[in-house]
Amino acid sequence: MHIVPIASGKGGVGKSLVAANLSIALAEAGRRVILADLDLGASNLHVILGIPSTGRGVGTWLSTSGAEFSDIVLSSDYPNLRFIPGDAEIPGLANITAPQKHRLIRKLLALDADYLVLDLGAGTGANILDFFLTATQGIVVTAPALTATLNAYLFLKNAIFRLMWTTFKKGSAAYAVLEGLRKDGSSLQKAYVPAILDQVGRADPESRAAFEAKAAQFRPRLVMNMLEDPKDAEKAQKIRKSSLQYLNLDVEHLGILYRDDLQDIALGSRIPILRYKPQAVLSQAIYRMADKLLSCEDAAEEPLSDAYLDETYQTAEMEAEIDYSAKVEYIEDLLHSGSLTPGDLVETVKSQQFEIGQLRKENQFLKSKLVKAFSQGFKG
Repeated sequence: MHIVPIASGKGGVGKSLVAANLSIALAEAGRRVILADLDLGASNLHVILGIPSTGRGVGTWLSTSGAEFSDIVLSSDYPNLRFIPGDAEIPGLANITAPQKHRLIRKLLALDADYLVLDLGAGTGANILDFFLTATQGIVVTAPALTATLNAYLFLKNAIFRLMWTTFKKGSAAYAVLEGLRKDGSSLQKAYVPAILDQVGRADPESRAAFEAKAAQFRPRLVMNMLEDPKDAEKAQKIRKSSLQYLNLDVEHLGILYRDDLQDIALGSRIPILRYKPQAVLSQAIYRMADKLLSCEDAAEEPLSDAYLDETYQTAEMEAEIDYSAKVEYIEDLLHSGSLTPGDLVETVKSQQFEIGQLRKENQFLKSKLVKAFSQGFKG
């Protein structure tokens, strides 16, 4: 069973959109897929899928003594796709205990399917990171906005440190190194993985070797969502560069998705975009990602070469150009057919200009904070 955890460092970047529609695309390809809503505390994946709430899900299973896990693995209207709801209405579900988490992971890993897709919550909580680390090739969804790319990197950073904490045994010299850094928060914030591993290697070579063996199998993938312009695709390179430099981690690029108002219409209709309009640029991009996953099924455990990883970023930037041309052609067709009036186009442009203005203000605010932080550090 291929496990595909899907996470994001920041909410609102389309993580659940990717999880739901990618699951449908894999199911349409003939794979047996189970999609689990593990955005515990804010589960709403059933809305995107158009599945009515049944009152059963992860929450009821965890809180009901003797409940059978198989009872919450529900059939769906999509062939080959089953669904596990989350049940956000149960208080405290976002903060399940460690025994509950391990019990849930055991049940999930015992399921019979070709693909298990996990829609995780946003952020870097310990439970989210542990669900993400149940697989070696989870997907991190982000967007071109500065805050989103920064949070994508921070998610990867927290995942690497979580992998360290779970690898180094309590009482070991390696664990003591991490504990020392943790107690001095500023040191942990500034430290980067290669330097920490050097320190661990001097104190505890066996623990360093154990971590590096696990880290070599950790190969997360990136999805850049909500593009407005082909140049937005280039921002993924910044995440990759930071991950390589500070985390000693290279990240594969799975693909790009443009912002599309059709997705809002599809969501309002409770129909996944793949069903609402399968020929839309957004839908075709998701099918493209599914094809990439399917094409490397047999090579899932093989190491990824630098040349291959470079190629995934080049391909994503090429896809951004192609999809942008397709979007422009689609708008031109609507104008010529009369389905889209010049007034509609003007309103769309105005709306996008407003969003760009807001992003610029946000960017300026963050830059001023960085300048202030650097100047204070320099004075200190």
